[in-house]
Amino acid sequence: MIYDMAQLLKISYTNRFAVGAFNVANSEFVKVVVDAAEAKNSPAIIQIHPLEIELLGDAFVTYVREAMNRARVPMALHLDHGGTLSDVLRAIRNGFNSVMIDASRESFEENIRITRQIVEVAHMVGVAVEAELGTIGSNAGSGEGGTEEILYTDPKQALDFVQRTKIDSLAVAIGTSHGIYPATKEHSIQIDRLKAIRDRVGIPLVLHGGSDNAESEIRAASQNGIAKINLATDMKRAFFRRLRQSLNDLPNDYEAFIVVPEATKAATELVGHKMELFGSSGKAKLFF
Repeated sequence: MIYDMAQLLKISYTNRFAVGAFNVANSEFVKVVVDAAEAKNSPAIIQIHPLEIELLGDAFVTYVREAMNRARVPMALHLDHGGTLSDVLRAIRNGFNSVMIDASRESFEENIRITRQIVEVAHMVGVAVEAELGTIGSNAGSGEGGTEEILYTDPKQALDFVQRTKIDSLAVAIGTSHGIYPATKEHSIQIDRLKAIRDRVGIPLVLHGGSDNAESEIRAASQNGIAKINLATDMKRAFFRRLRQSLNDLPNDYEAFIVVPEATKAATELVGHKMELFGSSGKAKLFF
């Protein structure tokens, strides 16, 4: 069932766990998220990036919404890293009940101006808004944006930002990056910074770049204000690694129902494990 995003995150924030938000770019990933969520009796968020919408077209969102409506657990549909008002309006027309506007590369005041504009539009039609303060890092292989240098979220600025924009959730920069971390790159999550932000803003916080971090840090983040964790790299890597193996093992096969199932299984197991790690497993009961 499709569930209101603002309420979904309020429940996870209050109960000190995080809901996984998984980027989908084909029907197999939709199946992965729904199957894992039902198996773990967990809420889940399906999110789609503007580049993924451009690749797949608006009709794909109709398919996603139907799959979510049929699910036995609460799910929300979120626009990941919308960069413009046009991105947001397209998502709203397509039935998303949550959008992100990412103006984090702009100046503080310009970020507020752009975000307030999106909030005014989205809230008129009951759509939740996530924004970002500070900049998330970006590693090789990521198409989700970010910068080479992480600009950490300042707790005092965060309070001002939330009060002036009226957003529903805030993506914070506390040490993570999109994509796969090189072995030489420091990527520890700053839990003390997270707690300072949480204590000031009092709204659900979001962790981008949730792949490839120490599980102890992810668990601590989900218990200290992070109510939504974005995850794409780990899921996609599990799927495509297994798919490549199947294609190598079966070089003469071309039917999807032969070469794809093992890849789907590998990704579903990975997502189920993340739901356990985020603390959302077994929490669907809180939403009914």
